[in-house]
Amino acid sequence: MKADTTFTIGDFNIDTKIRSLGPGKIRSPMPEASLVDVEAVSIFLDSEILDELNGLPPVAARFENAGPRPLIYFDPPKAKCAIVTCGGLCPGINDVIRSIVMEAFHKYHVSNVLGIRYGLEGFIPSFGHEVVELTPQSVSDIHQFGGTVLGSSRGPQNPEEVVDALERMNVSCLFMIGGDGTMRAMQGIVREIETRCLRISVIGIPKTIDNDINFISESFGFETAVFKATEAILCAHTEAVGYKNGIGLVKLMGRESGFIASQATLAMKEVNFVLIPELPFALHGEGGLLTALVKRLRNSRHAVIVVAEGAGQHLVKGSGATDPSGNVTLADVSEILRTEIKNHLTAEGIPFSLKYIDPSYIIRSVPANANDKVYCGFLGQNAVHAAMAGRTNMVVAKLTGHYVHLPLELVTHKRRHMNTQSAYWRAVLDSTGQPEPVLFSPAPVQTDK
Repeated sequence: MKADTTFTIGDFNIDTKIRSLGPGKIRSPMPEASLVDVEAVSIFLDSEILDELNGLPPVAARFENAGPRPLIYFDPPKAKCAIVTCGGLCPGINDVIRSIVMEAFHKYHVSNVLGIRYGLEGFIPSFGHEVVELTPQSVSDIHQFGGTVLGSSRGPQNPEEVVDALERMNVSCLFMIGGDGTMRAMQGIVREIETRCLRISVIGIPKTIDNDINFISESFGFETAVFKATEAILCAHTEAVGYKNGIGLVKLMGRESGFIASQATLAMKEVNFVLIPELPFALHGEGGLLTALVKRLRNSRHAVIVVAEGAGQHLVKGSGATDPSGNVTLADVSEILRTEIKNHLTAEGIPFSLKYIDPSYIIRSVPANANDKVYCGFLGQNAVHAAMAGRTNMVVAKLTGHYVHLPLELVTHKRRHMNTQSAYWRAVLDSTGQPEPVLFSPAPVQTDK
């Protein structure tokens, strides 16, 4: 099958071409042996990457290969870079920052790298955040710690003010590390830069612990998050088996996507029920969760339930409120489940012990594990290569094992959701043994919590 750079799947138009500030005219300082030898790579996309392909055969697409080019756009000694981290914390952010700084200084010998404090607020003078100088010495050991040394914030800022700041600081390359909201903010910044006819490269490094950025099959920090989640599940299982009719309930991250809950469930065979945002479930009645839970307790005397934070929203009437990032405020599904489980088992005359664990902020804040550190290193290095070559309005990503450049429009098209018709989800159900598809039947919306 011939790969192409443009194609359409349903209503989704895909164009993999990458924007450039202009042709490279300066010889790269990188060793010749490390330069990209293939400009583009063909990748087969399936329904795990594009759910628009569900039920359709994979399609081949050509993506620009990541890596250093023989000729670059910016003159390194005259180039100034800036890094900003936005949104929620995630394992590996510091590793990406460190990788960018080390690559920019040691391989390209740029003039300096600025760290923007506290997300996009750091560009806005009224917030009063100082800009920090990032050097190989100052970032040498930050990969040992979780979080972000630059700080973060949520919420949009005026693109005009952001670009004003970039002009004042004479920034050539801006690296934005963030999730879906950050990538959308990046679109506005790029548009403002183009309106002013400025030569500033803007490169995104996708960050989401939920693994829900479109076209990104696995975001950095996800593997670390799953590993820490399995520790919580093991604790829940230990508590559950320690009591007659013990129940361990674990809430994991996942506003709109159940990737962490599903992957952790596959890793820990002790999970008996997993609830995800992609599929509604009934609480009561034949085939409902509570009926299945009673059956499980009568047969095995214990149960472990894993629930993603965005699951079960169909059970309540939403308030319509949003957080600073524009995300709809979620009802606490764990509170709903704890109340309903308690009421149902009490009515059934079943004595029980329910232990609830929410490890969310522990998971978000830990340092990256070894594999994620390697991943973050490649992302940071390739982001610098792309920027110095004059690429812009794009993100660096690993797609089916290849590091490539993705147009920003692809990753902001929508949030990524798990394909519940896939072999992967079937494996999750096989691991838990929970009823299906009866359990995942639409349930009536209730009027309150």
